[in-house]
Amino acid sequence: YQTERHRMSLRIAVLLTNDDTSAFAAHFPNDGQKVFQLLQPLRPDWSFEVVSVKDGMFPSGPEAFDAYVITGSPASVNDDSLPWVGPLLDFIRALHAARQPLIGLCFGHQAVARALGGLVARNAAGWGLGTAPTNWHLQRPWMTPTQATTTLMAAHNEQVTRMPEGAECLGGSDFCPIGSMQIGQHIWTTQYHPEMPLVFMQALLGYLADKLDADTLARAHGSLQQAADVPLFGQWMAQFIEHARNTRP
Repeated sequence: YQTERHRMSLRIAVLLTNDDTSAFAAHFPNDGQKVFQLLQPLRPDWSFEVVSVKDGMFPSGPEAFDAYVITGSPASVNDDSLPWVGPLLDFIRALHAARQPLIGLCFGHQAVARALGGLVARNAAGWGLGTAPTNWHLQRPWMTPTQATTTLMAAHNEQVTRMPEGAECLGGSDFCPIGSMQIGQHIWTTQYHPEMPLVFMQALLGYLADKLDADTLARAHGSLQQAADVPLFGQWMAQFIEHARNTRP
């Protein structure tokens, strides 16, 4: 009974890293709210708090919450001129040391890699934009119902080129070989955006229309024919957090 009760009352911190203050971004819920909207219906008994790390705000320590999700961001994890990036990398290292459940999305995936000794670099093939597949090489207990390939929204021109020591690549694609990593039983990351709805991606492509080359935009628009596996991936995220809590040392 205790474990069931504990499971039902988890406190999740969503670490907001998206520092886009444009009028375009202001039209939509921020990325922290998008994660909340993805997970709250699946786990109505969990509580969620968006912590604005992009403004230098951080939880008091790894134990302040039961689990953490790091959002995507147009910022680069390699941009040390941003005053909050260094402290975020430190906080990731503290979460890792405490074996606290952590999910990294896009920027979050890359930040975990960089914080723990991996490398992130610009992709010579250009932008991953629109939808993108992850072909899963390894299945894990939280990935139920199982699916060999998942499709999610993509918006990145950097990616993980070398994983940290001890990380496993769970899946990827030719365009992005390290599409998802696992570290221990407590960290799981994806290069992609389960929280991003189709309407946002369509608006984003409109916003980028005069900023990117025609080929990239045409490929992105074409890829939207492939639906994103949003509910499934949200379910995997919730199940991962429960699995990570239950296997804590």
